Amino acid sequence: MENSESQPSGIEQISQGDNGQRRFSNRRNENGGGNNNNGGGSYNRFFKPSPVNAGEEHEIDIESMSKRGDAGVGRIQGLVIFVPNTKVGDKVKVKITRVGRGYATADLVEAKTEE
Repeated sequence: MENSESQPSGIEQISQGDNGQRRFSNRRNENGGGNNNNGGGSYNRFFKPSPVNAGEEHEIDIESMSKRGDAGVGRIQGLVIFVPNTKVGDKVKVKITRVGRGYATADLVEAKTEE
């Protein structure tokens, strides 16, 4: 009956003292804590570098309006770009002004016209 008792998962038994008490290590598990297998103790999304940087110029299509209605919304490789003073259907050249988590803001450089 010595090994038939179950141990909590993720905890290894270090030793059993003379008086029958068990001592356990302080390690949570092999990947450093947490249970999302990313090595950290807290939730952390997979790191994906931004496809744009502040100061760069890009050409995008405005595909929708922001919820507040004050900016057009375009995308560059899935990253949402907010561009004030534009409307749906515009093809514009923009300069990235700020890059945040999952979005960027940009200023209108010029509106492209269809020829």
